[in-house]
Amino acid sequence: MNVENGIHDAHYYVPEPSRWPITGSIALFCMTCGTALWINDMQLGKWLLLAGFLILIHMLIGWFRDVITESQHGDYGQQVDHSFRWGMSWFIFSEVMFFAAFFGALFYTRTISVPELGWFSDTHEQLWPAFKATWPGVSGPKIAPYTPMEAFGIPAINTALLLTSGITVTWAHWGFVKNNRTQMALGLALTVALGAVFLVLQAFEYHHAYTQMHLTLASGAYGMTFFMLTGFHGMHVLVGAIMLSVMLGRVLKGHFTPEHHFGFEAAAWYWHFVDVVWLGLFVFVYCL
Repeated sequence: MNVENGIHDAHYYVPEPSRWPITGSIALFCMTCGTALWINDMQLGKWLLLAGFLILIHMLIGWFRDVITESQHGDYGQQVDHSFRWGMSWFIFSEVMFFAAFFGALFYTRTISVPELGWFSDTHEQLWPAFKATWPGVSGPKIAPYTPMEAFGIPAINTALLLTSGITVTWAHWGFVKNNRTQMALGLALTVALGAVFLVLQAFEYHHAYTQMHLTLASGAYGMTFFMLTGFHGMHVLVGAIMLSVMLGRVLKGHFTPEHHFGFEAAAWYWHFVDVVWLGLFVFVYCL
């Protein structure tokens, strides 16, 4: 209870025991096992992966429904709101550390390990005669020739899309503050649409990389880091778009007030985080 900051409720709401955390754990377990089996050419893998996705969707719908119902019943006071804000802040911090590890791997690979391999010319000429210590065109005897991804084209368009989406979600937030439901709905719809276009263009980019540029996960360190960073970011864009879509549905149902709309604020924080990560990706993966 934080009385000093004026955060005090007579009763702190404690929800009933929920089955959704264990449901989500089962979904992730099925997805992990399914992916591992599928990679090893076992037919059971794709069905287990599909089952995991379906269980995860069921969990998301059920958990969102329960939280929305509790919120609309007025169960959440100032203390709960304060807890939600800290919880979301720490969650985003954990996501920052998640991407920091991947950026660290990219930095180590291109700045330390690749140049070091180039210094030991006698060794790599005996072990890997075709190796060239140049980034991003790292080559070797087991790496098929590929074309590195350029910053112009789809990556530049996607950067413009995400920057624009940051403006539209902020405009939607102003609508929440002013209780302008038309502005809320329009801002959210535009943001979700921009996120969807981003994902479609990224799918085209991946198809072009695989079919025309011969850039795949097997393209050495560059291919692995490229698809690892952009792929995980694309997954975060998808999650953010789903969160904002839920907020749009709630706005259309008449939920939220100028004083109580943290559900939207949490989704907006997450979306801005996704925008900032993409700017780092665009500079360090595509431009440098």
